[in-house]
Amino acid sequence: MNKEILIEVKNLTHRFSLSRKIAVNAVNDVSFQIYKGEILGLVGESGSGKSTIARCLMNIYTPTAGKILYKGINIHDPGEFRQNKKLLQTRRQIIFQDSASSLNPRMKAADIITESLKIHHITPPRGTCQKEAAFQMQYVGLDESFLDRYPSELSGGQRQRIAIARALAMDPEFLAADEPIAALDVSIQAQVINLFKHLQQEHGFTFLFIAHDLAMVEYLCDRVGVMYRGRLVELAPAKELFANPVHGYTRTLLSAIPIPDPIRERNRKLVVYDESDFGEGEMKEISPGHFVLKPYKGER
Repeated sequence: MNKEILIEVKNLTHRFSLSRKIAVNAVNDVSFQIYKGEILGLVGESGSGKSTIARCLMNIYTPTAGKILYKGINIHDPGEFRQNKKLLQTRRQIIFQDSASSLNPRMKAADIITESLKIHHITPPRGTCQKEAAFQMQYVGLDESFLDRYPSELSGGQRQRIAIARALAMDPEFLAADEPIAALDVSIQAQVINLFKHLQQEHGFTFLFIAHDLAMVEYLCDRVGVMYRGRLVELAPAKELFANPVHGYTRTLLSAIPIPDPIRERNRKLVVYDESDFGEGEMKEISPGHFVLKPYKGER
């Protein structure tokens, strides 16, 4: 049975201009699909283009080249966006790494959670904004006493839960979670990851999950894409990628995962990636659902 495609990214390129003469390709000719109801993980070192892709998916950045289709709608085409404005603005939500900067410090938690509902003139499913805020607050594991608190009165984990509750209040179909656990304590990270898994299983939300913690990615994600220097170098089902990494950079990345055995950890050898085989190649399917960036013939 064919999976339903929710988002299709076609030859996405995003270039940042550093000056009139200097520009950097943060994302370079990246193509992939996100299926409805799945959690797709994006991993890679800092600066590899993961967050730029998430921001392009949310219309925060406008791509330099390429297309992004959401349910067949070109989200960066002004005409198509205007015709589907409400759908595109409400059914896609993003959760940032730094919840402190994404929450209005002058607003109480209850107002933060329901702010988007008011902006888009959406009637809360529970009747009133106060009831909706209380419901979403409890859903993410906080009691109603937090509704009257300001972000400065909350811990990092609590602020992140408020950010998640704000996104959930819009009844999204797609959630982009950009390093949502990076700034949290390990115990809180596990709670947030389990919350994401629960949301996906209970509501069928579609996630783009960006993270550095490969153990969390392996546990949470259905498929995983590996980014390196703005290119998508490998994309495969999570179990397949971790068991059978093919691209040299993927092997290097996975070799750095800590081993919870002190003896094996001391004796293991890290894989060093030889960049000489990295070029302007194209993605090839080497087995069902497993794609790898292959250099063109004749490249080093």
